[in-house]
Amino acid sequence: AFSWKNAVEADCILIACDAVMKDDLRKTSIKMAKPSGVKLVIKSMDDAVNAINSGVTDKYKLLTVVESIKDAERLCKECNIKKLNLGGTKATAETRNISKAETILKGLCESGVDVTIQMVPEDNPVNVEKVL
Repeated sequence: AFSWKNAVEADCILIACDAVMKDDLRKTSIKMAKPSGVKLVIKSMDDAVNAINSGVTDKYKLLTVVESIKDAERLCKECNIKKLNLGGTKATAETRNISKAETILKGLCESGVDVTIQMVPEDNPVNVEKVL
């Protein structure tokens, strides 16, 4: 959060995740890790979509964090987001290898979303189409 906040000059971090909304420990941990001087908002996916589309987030330089490629796809499609970075993803029992998410990622690229892979701001971004 610290490095990305500085790299994109974000003044607000939006965590869009249904699971976090239901987990007080995760919410507390995220709040404790928040960089100073940045607004932090944690919302369900539905509420995040509504907030972005309503325009209330327009006054912020927003860094939005989601938990899955499927959630990222939803925000891109429903909120007309045209730039997506797959950074800081980790393997878990619930996640899939990127090759299994190819259909989603290819669809986003075909719809005009600039999808890159960049774990930290110091890395060079890699266009996901080159990896697929």
